[in-house]
Parts: sequence; structure tokens; C-alpha cells
Amino acid sequence: MTDVVDCYHCGLPVMTGERYALDILGARRRLCCHGCQAVASSIVDNGLEDYYRYRTELPKTAEELVPDELRKLALYDHPDVQKSFVHEAGSLKEAALIIEGITCAACIWLNERHLQQLPGVQSVSFNYASQRARISWDDSKIHLSEILAEIRKLGYHAHPFSAQQQDEVRQQQKKRDFRRLAVAGLSAGQVMMIAVALYAGPTQGLEPATAQILRWFSLLMSVPAMTYAAWPFYRAAWRSIANRSPGMDVPIVLGLLTGFAGSIWATLQGHGVVYYDTLTMLIFFLLSTRYLERNARLKSIEAAENLLRLAPAMATRLRGQEQEIVPVVELKSGDHILARPGESVAADGVVIEGESSADESLLSGESKPVHKTMGHTVYAGSINYESPLVIEVTGVGENTMLAGISRLLDRAQAEKPRLAHVADRVAAYFTTALLLAVILIAWIWWRIDPERTLDIVLAVLVVSCPCALSLAAPAAFAAAGSHLVSRGVLFTRGHALETLARATHFVFDKTGTLTMGKPVLVHTQCYADMDAQTCLRIAASLEKSSEHPLARSFIEAIQAQPLFTVTDNANIPGQGVVGEIEGERYSLGNVRLNPAAAGIQLPLDEYPAGASVVWLTDSRQLLAAFVLADQPRPEADLLIQRLLNQRLRVSIFSGDAKASVDYFADEMGVTDRRAEMSPQMKLQALQALQEQGEVVVMVGDGINDAPVLAGAQVSIAMGSGTQMARASGDIVLLTEHMPEIEHALQTSRFGIQIIRQNFAWALAYNLVALPFAASGLLSPWMAAIGMSISSLIVVINALRLR
Repeated sequence: MTDVVDCYHCGLPVMTGERYALDILGARRRLCCHGCQAVASSIVDNGLEDYYRYRTELPKTAEELVPDELRKLALYDHPDVQKSFVHEAGSLKEAALIIEGITCAACIWLNERHLQQLPGVQSVSFNYASQRARISWDDSKIHLSEILAEIRKLGYHAHPFSAQQQDEVRQQQKKRDFRRLAVAGLSAGQVMMIAVALYAGPTQGLEPATAQILRWFSLLMSVPAMTYAAWPFYRAAWRSIANRSPGMDVPIVLGLLTGFAGSIWATLQGHGVVYYDTLTMLIFFLLSTRYLERNARLKSIEAAENLLRLAPAMATRLRGQEQEIVPVVELKSGDHILARPGESVAADGVVIEGESSADESLLSGESKPVHKTMGHTVYAGSINYESPLVIEVTGVGENTMLAGISRLLDRAQAEKPRLAHVADRVAAYFTTALLLAVILIAWIWWRIDPERTLDIVLAVLVVSCPCALSLAAPAAFAAAGSHLVSRGVLFTRGHALETLARATHFVFDKTGTLTMGKPVLVHTQCYADMDAQTCLRIAASLEKSSEHPLARSFIEAIQAQPLFTVTDNANIPGQGVVGEIEGERYSLGNVRLNPAAAGIQLPLDEYPAGASVVWLTDSRQLLAAFVLADQPRPEADLLIQRLLNQRLRVSIFSGDAKASVDYFADEMGVTDRRAEMSPQMKLQALQALQEQGEVVVMVGDGINDAPVLAGAQVSIAMGSGTQMARASGDIVLLTEHMPEIEHALQTSRFGIQIIRQNFAWALAYNLVALPFAASGLLSPWMAAIGMSISSLIVVINALRLR
């Protein structure tokens, strides 16, 4: 007769001929089928074996066969759930995740290395400052739930990012940190009081029996600090050891455990030195430093976080005459939504009804409200001011400008500059060398004075922890990025800040970069009794329904003044527009449409090359001539002069006609100008400058600038430019205030100066303090204070960038 056993996972019979089995809870367990084996393997691999340890009965339904933790992760694969936080780009998906449990740079390195090895994962970038990860994957090869499960295997918890949830996680983390800090402080205070009696005892006649009782009291009161308060250090150290990448917590934990074990031994023996006071004080100082450092780090990224809080969760959707309040995630392109005065716009879109102004300051850095009327684009997160606007939705969720800025910001903060990589490598080598040095120092002192060995080893382990070295670059980059994004300058690549500081040559495109890139009304010449403002209102009224590029120039020139009602209007291709206003027939266009203008000459040489003239007539006479031309961006000439005053070289590379380029170059004082250049010619000229040793910053706008933007050491894309230009830019200028480019240059130079100061301080501190500790001139408690102060100095110095 064939023996029958029960499946350890589901409880159904398993025939002896079946070969499905798995190691669970330290023993080989039989399973009935491949399905049970797969689920059980997932449970074990994800550290959920407690499911088997604590279950009280076998599952009765198929749903019960899978623990709640795994079932919750599977929900993140549902398309409707992903709609609110996953951005799709072709066959790839990208999501921002909150990672709980990140304590140091080693945690980041461990997660990045593990996830990048998974099949289907395209890219992984972690942001230590905000503890966020942006992950791109091929959904046909791996699902998001599997990625989340892999993160869980490492001992961390990940879930989709939302600004509100991130804030909740931080508040919870802050409360936990404060509780541990309070426990450590109370424990250290009590132990220190006893330590005073122990230190003074031999000279004050303390009885040996009383001293022994005080040692036992010290042991008991140090246990809360050594267990609960110090738990984050043990956890981080174990992770790094288990994954063969010793981090900065390893020497700390070795010092704590070594000192505690030696103190317990001395307590049991009834003589010798105990270090309970030093250990509890070390834990308190370390937790205090990390608490302050975490708060400072959050201040450094608050400007970026504010962006993500702009978009509302609900929107007013219009269905005919009916209004309904719906979650923003339910909106689709083409929906009509209502933005009331004082409300945040829920999605990107185009105004189809109404006239108002919007505050886009947190998106662009511009404090002045932007006028919005029919046909204007509005962005999610901007605040509507005076009047209601009806908006046709063009982008929701991850497809909004706000989400795009967030992705670029994440990429910039996650990409490590060369200086940060150097710091990480130095810290890793330093930790390894430190552990070897501790062994050597312990051996030497054991031969010289065994009683002092533990004291000196503890001081060496504590004083030389490379916390300050690992914080030197990230703290400064986070502070600089936060400061610049609040002024409308968005760094999208990690290397940009470092490279911009070394810039020697700025190259500008002309159209759309130094100039507005669109025709602007520069002069109105009247020929009849009608004043210029009335002529302009008539012209704008005629152009209201036109799609011609010049039409928008007239609409913007009247600055929200009321338009006339036009009847019997018509658009005549190649000539202009005609229409009737208050019983009078008007024509607006070129000389072919308005023969009355023939023979009249305007001094066009006074205006930019390429200026256009549009004539306005009624049924009897010529009324006005409008001169439209491209105009320099506000304060572009100020930016050029500031760069030239710093002895930086400035050039203009443009595809426009030579006359137009010369006009604007003369206006701005640029001597090196090149016209009629193709994108390939621009790239070749840029490469020629680089071959001469120049560090080139290219500032451009438009699709034809994408190749040369990508070829420059640093590229700056105008925020009003095309998506391709933004994707190619290392820096995006969201504001129209051109001198912010020069301010970014100054900030980058100051930032590199701060980083070098931090490196110098961190290395000098370790090089000076380590010999003192190794020679026995530095006690462990002094080492604890020194190490904590060293880290705080680095963070506070970095905050000067804000």
C-alpha cells in the first residue's frame, strides 16, 4: 500500500511518488504540487515563514493559501491601481517608491545592486535625501509585485510614492527616532550619575561591595539603550555583513558589543573597568546626530517635496450642465473640469472657457500671476485666482508637467556625481582598513598593557566611523538642488552641479533661447484719427478665431482688454482676415489684402531683421500699421554681461539668417556669433571647442538643439521648450528670468567649495583623531562626542547653500 502524507502548505494528501519539497522552518517539508511549492517558496524567500509558525489551522479556501502580505503586493500589478503612480513609456513602466528602513549610503548601494541584477529591471535610482527610489522595468519580464518582494527580502519595505503617504511615513519614523532618543537619553543620564560615584569612589572611600552593586545597577539601566535604542545600528550592520558590504554601522556595532561584553565580564568578576556610561552616551550622541541630520536633510529637499503636494486629490468634472466631484485618477484626456477661484488645477489642460490668472510660482519660480484665457495652457498644481476656468484635460497623473518635473528631479538627486562616488569608495575602503587596523591595534596593546586594550579598541572603533565622509557630498548636493529648484532652476542630472562649476564657455542658441521665439508687437503706427489702442483691439478681435502664428501676438498685446464682437468674418489664405465690427468692414493683413498701404515705407531697419508688417484698413482708409518681430528675452542681455564680466567666453550658434543673428548679437554684446548653422554644424563647432579644452555649457530650445544639448558637458534647456529638449538638458530653466543661469553657476561653485570643505574636515578629523585614540590619549566618551560633532559640522556646513 502506498504511504500518504499531508501537504505542509495546503493539507491535501501527497503521494510518496511526488517529488515536491521545500526547506521550511529548518526542516524538509513535503508538498503536493508545483503550485504549492511556488507559493511556499515565495513565502520563505520573502521572510514570511512566521505564516507557518503561527498559523492555528490549515487553509480552507484557495484565497487562504496565500498570506495577506503577498496578496497585497499582487494588487500593485493591477492596471487601475498603477494608473495613479506608474508612468508608461512604450513597453517600459516607471514608478516612484518609498523605501522604509534606509539608514545610510550602504543601504542604497545594497538595494541598487540587488535590483539591477533582476531580469526585466531596466534602471534603478535611489535618492538618499528623500528615501525614494525610481525604478524602470519591462512588465513582460517582471512585475512590480515581484520587485517589491525582492526589496522585502533584503529587509526593507517599499510601497508606491505619494507626498501624503511619504509625510506620514516620515512622521512615524520621526516619532520612533524620538522614542529611541528619549530612551537612550534617560538611560545615559541614569548611568552617568552612577558613573560619577564609581569614578570618585576610590578617593571617597567607596566600599567594594557598594561599587559592585552600582555596577549591577549600571548594567540594568544600560540594557534599554543597548537593546531598544541601539536596534537600528544592529539591523543596518547585519544587513551590510549579510550582503558582504560592510558599512559605517559595522565599527559602531563592534564597539558597542565589545564594550558591553567587556563590561558584563568585569561586572561578573567584581573588578575591572566598565563602560556602561560610555556606551549609553555613545548611543545617545549617535541617535542625536542622526535625528538632527535627518531633519536637516528633510529641510534640504522640502522645495522638491512642495512640488508634489501641489496637485489636489479631487477634481470637479463637468458632464453637460452637471458637476461631479471625482478622484483625479479617474480623469481622462478630453474630460472637462472646472477650476474655481482659489483652487489648485487638478490636471494639465487647455482653457476653453473663462478668463483668469494663475499662480505658477512653485512650478516655474515666477512670483507674478500668469494671465490665462481661452486657448492658454494651464498646469496641474497651479492655483487659479480671480474667475472660474473650464479646462479640457490633456494630461493626468504621471503625464502632467508636475510629474515630469518630479521625475527629472528624482533623476538628478539619485544620479551620483563623481565626487559622491569618490566619497562612497573612500568610505568603503576606510571601513575595511579600519577593521584591519583595530585588529592590529588590539594585538599591539594586548602585548603592551592588556588592561587598556578594550578601552583603546572601543575608542578607535567609535572615533573613526566615516559618517561625516559619507555625508560630505550628498548633504551639499541636496541643499544646493533644493535652493535652485525654489528659484526655477531644475537640475536633472547628478553631474551637472559639479561640471557647471568648471564651465569656461557658454554657447547660446538664438531663437527661443536669447529671444522669445515668437513674433511680438513692437510698434503701432496710426494713419487716421483712431488711437493706437482702439486699432489694436480691432486687430485682436479680427484675429481671435485665426490659427495664424501672428494671431496670438495681437491677443497677447491687448493684455486682457475686452474684444469687439466680429460678424461675417473670413480668413483669406496668404493675405489676412476680414470681418465686420459694429457695422464697419475691416481688413487686417498684407499689402495684397490692403492696397491702400502700397507705397508706404516704414523704417524697418530700426527693428530686428525679419520683422513683419501687418496693415489695418476699413472700407474708406488706411488705419494703422503693426510691426511684429522676435524680441530678446527679458534680461538676456544682463545674463550675457554677467558672464562676460567673469571672463567667461560666450558664443551664439544659430540656424537663423545672418542679419537676424548679427542684430541680436550686437544688442547683447556677443562678438562670437555664427549663423545659418544646421544641427550637425552646431555639434561639430561645439566639439571643436571641447577639443581646445573648453568646458562648454550649451543653452538651447527646440528639437534641432537636442543633439548639441546632448553633446555639451552641461546643457541647459529652456522650460518652455520641447519635451525632447528638456530630456536632453542636464538643467531645465523653468523660469523666464534668464539671470538665474548665472545664479546657478555661482551656486554650483559655492557648492563644490562646500563639498571640498566637508571632505577636508572629514578626512582631517579622522587622520588626527585616529592616532590619538590608538595611542590611548582619547577616551571612548570623548571619541563619541567627537564623531557626532564631526557629522553635524558637515551637515550644518552644507545647509549654508540654502
